[in-house]
Amino acid sequence: MAQVNMQQVKELRDRTQAGLNDCRGALMEADGDMEKAVDIILKKGLAKSAKRAGAAASEGAVAARVADDKKSGVLVEVNIQTDFAARNEDFKAFVNNVVDLAATLPAGADLSASPYPAGGGTVEEVRQALVGKLGENITVRRWAKLETKSGIVHSYVHMGGKIGVVLKVEVGSATALTNPSFLKYVDDTAMQIAAMAPICIGTADVPEATKSKQAEIYEAQLADEGKPAQARPKIIEGKIAKWMKDICLLEQASVLETDKTIAQQLEILVNELGTTVKIAEFVRYERGEGVEDKKKNEDFAAEVLKMSQA
Repeated sequence: MAQVNMQQVKELRDRTQAGLNDCRGALMEADGDMEKAVDIILKKGLAKSAKRAGAAASEGAVAARVADDKKSGVLVEVNIQTDFAARNEDFKAFVNNVVDLAATLPAGADLSASPYPAGGGTVEEVRQALVGKLGENITVRRWAKLETKSGIVHSYVHMGGKIGVVLKVEVGSATALTNPSFLKYVDDTAMQIAAMAPICIGTADVPEATKSKQAEIYEAQLADEGKPAQARPKIIEGKIAKWMKDICLLEQASVLETDKTIAQQLEILVNELGTTVKIAEFVRYERGEGVEDKKKNEDFAAEVLKMSQA
């Protein structure tokens, strides 16, 4: 059996939020394999979900920019270490300039290597200078651009930059693009994405491998609960159906009209407009997803010390 060190236990705990002893036991059972240990934690029902390696919170901002013609929009996340520094005017100006620049670039371009709009070199060179000035690390972490020819791109930013969404919706008739009902549906749907964090648009977008993996987790949980083998397939089917409603945008109940799903609202809109409407694509960023949180590390250290004294 492989030796398990506290750094491995810490990483597994950061990813799953399971207890220290559970993490250590899972790593020993997995012979030190981190990904297998994550699966063991999930299958034993010790965590509802597992984060990516190094996942935790950070400060900074998620910012969006949509073109005047609504045919393109960008979403950018820029991180900094503390909330205090995130309120600094130099940092806020840097974020605004970076998102303005992103709006002019083609999707997939190297944002950090691009010339900074206000001068001073590339975005990366200006970032380094700002790090020296503010005394905190800054990361231009990720960005995305959506474009359309037959619809609109819409953005929604929540809580001053904690969560941001860009959404592309396409229509069969250009006259629908200015219809108040259409515009309201688009705005409401962007808020839905921000609030409920779907990972895909519809059930057809969920990869079979992802569904199979989730079914394996439910199977292991039911076995651990002592459910009879012959009863498990039906139970798993029900759990998968509920899980799909949670992760698929069209299957989610609307946060504004709780008696309707997003798909049902869309059907009503299509009938009203007399043309096709399609939610084509969305991107959702939540500030600090996947970034190590210093506070969690401090909490972990205190918990380890407590265990050693027990």
